[in-house]
Amino acid sequence: QVQFVAAGGGLVQPGGSLNLLCAASGNTFDQYISGWYRQGPGKQRNAVATITSFGIPNYSDSVKGRFTISRDNAKNMLYLQMTNLNAADTDVYYCHILVPGARIGDNWGQGIQVTVSS
Repeated sequence: QVQFVAAGGGLVQPGGSLNLLCAASGNTFDQYISGWYRQGPGKQRNAVATITSFGIPNYSDSVKGRFTISRDNAKNMLYLQMTNLNAADTDVYYCHILVPGARIGDNWGQGIQVTVSS
């Protein structure tokens, strides 16, 4: 089981930038797809971006061109660079690793509040 410690959330004005990171425990982080998800009050948790173990990213349409996901397997780190933020990006963000066979509730970092407001 991989555990994440996340950091980097906060308040930013529309059009601003913010970076998130997760530090993973264990020695299996580099084996699986990882990703960032977000969830607002009363809404489902949705994928923002995912990245393969080899660094191939995939983005949701709403963030494509604005967000960049990356990872450093040697350091067990997962990153999300967010630019040109807008109010719709306001959510609680979670890092996650997709371990085959794991339960849905496993392998998540703690939620990080990102608030975009003027």
